[in-house]
Amino acid sequence: MASLPDLCDDYSDQLILLQPLFQDFGARQRFSGPISTVKCFEDNSRVKEALAEAGNGRVLVVDGGGSQRCALLGDMLAGMGADNGWQGLVIYGCVRDVEITREIDLGIRALAPFPIKSHKRGEGQRDIPVQLPGGLVQPGQHLYADENGIGIAPSALPVHFHS
Repeated sequence: MASLPDLCDDYSDQLILLQPLFQDFGARQRFSGPISTVKCFEDNSRVKEALAEAGNGRVLVVDGGGSQRCALLGDMLAGMGADNGWQGLVIYGCVRDVEITREIDLGIRALAPFPIKSHKRGEGQRDIPVQLPGGLVQPGQHLYADENGIGIAPSALPVHFHS
């Protein structure tokens, strides 16, 4: 089974590595899948909309602008994502209810915990390229996350990655 360091050794010319800013808040430490994106700022309406759909093994990458004034994910949305077949989320922003999200079978990476919920104004965009610290992330690319970090490949690599 491959790890992110193995992928870096074998596919460094194909990988974008996100900066090591993201903490682990889910029960699943290793996850991978095709990327779907949300771009929003302090409004998780589009995150909820995405997680309500069938995930089909995808990973939701959320560009929350790095805001640390509210959480874009809590236990209810995380549970819905796990129930609907999402592999994980990478959130350039905050999460809450972390004592519960750590028990949900989902990969969750975010900047920090923060107890305040986000606004719900129906704002944001879905499945557009988003800029995260480390590089441009596009829908359809493939994300690999483990204890060593987060890597993005243009498409699925010919490796066994899941735990």
